[in-house]
Amino acid sequence: MKTERKLDLQKLLAPAALVILYVFFSIFGNNFFSLDMVKNILESSYYIGFMAFGVTFIIITGGIDLSLGTVMMCSALLGGYVFKQLHWPLVLALVTAVAVGSLFGLVNGTLVAKLKLPPFIATLGSMMMAQGIGSVITKVQSQTWPTATEPVGGWFKKVFIRCNLQFGDTKISGFPVGALWLIAFFIIAALILHKTKFGRYVFAIGSNEEAARLSGINVDKWKILTYTLAGFFVGMSGIFYAAAYTTITPGTGNGQEMNGITGVVIGGTSMAGGSGTMVGTLIGVFIMSVLKNGLAACGLQAPWQTFFTGLVVIGAVLLDIQRTKAANRVKKS
Repeated sequence: MKTERKLDLQKLLAPAALVILYVFFSIFGNNFFSLDMVKNILESSYYIGFMAFGVTFIIITGGIDLSLGTVMMCSALLGGYVFKQLHWPLVLALVTAVAVGSLFGLVNGTLVAKLKLPPFIATLGSMMMAQGIGSVITKVQSQTWPTATEPVGGWFKKVFIRCNLQFGDTKISGFPVGALWLIAFFIIAALILHKTKFGRYVFAIGSNEEAARLSGINVDKWKILTYTLAGFFVGMSGIFYAAAYTTITPGTGNGQEMNGITGVVIGGTSMAGGSGTMVGTLIGVFIMSVLKNGLAACGLQAPWQTFFTGLVVIGAVLLDIQRTKAANRVKKS
């Protein structure tokens, strides 16, 4: 009973941590408790959120994807390249970004499922490949996406990040429309994970892959689909990163995957596989976003922000180890 009670309390840690962090930075941060900061937190959570939604499926299967950050940047780079350099319509540039992410997901899934490479090694290789391909195709030149004032594609930021709304005499400036996209895809991801055969197979593979195989589940097929779906979400994260920051620099993206993975683990998804929720992932995403903006509001420079983010990564993994031990004690009892 004590172990079960402890396990239930651990589920409350992520929501409690989110509230504590927000209160702490509101007290000690510069102008943190403001509407503009809420908008900044939301905007920085969009691309982290899409990465985290995708990698949640992978981690539940017992895998990992280290290529998230560089694939996101590669997707944004190549989407910007075909828009600016090849003069493709912006809609096709968006499709390109999503297609690039999905293709890398398919490659990762094939390497892991068919060639039996450890996910760590397969996605580490993909991480470097994505970084190299983006630089080669763009000739190591930064690519830009349209701003809100450009005559061609000026709707890009208004559709994906923020827009001004008018209701009679009431005008809402900078409405965070990206939050609607995040909520919509969160609902879609949650339904896929918890209400479909695909989701049930993801949990089954993560709980006991060999038992799933013996029960007739085509493990290789569903693993490939899992990584491909995660790649789709990474491609979407590339779009939102481009909408938020406009300029994409080749050779970047390393480290961004930690924001997504840490958000997932903080949210309660076990690195051992077999358990996790999209609600927990969403809370973890907001924790990472609050942390990122809060450290900047406290005047800490980028190296210190990286340092504290690393501490959070270590803490999240230690917490996951404790959760796994507690869950195993419950099963044995």
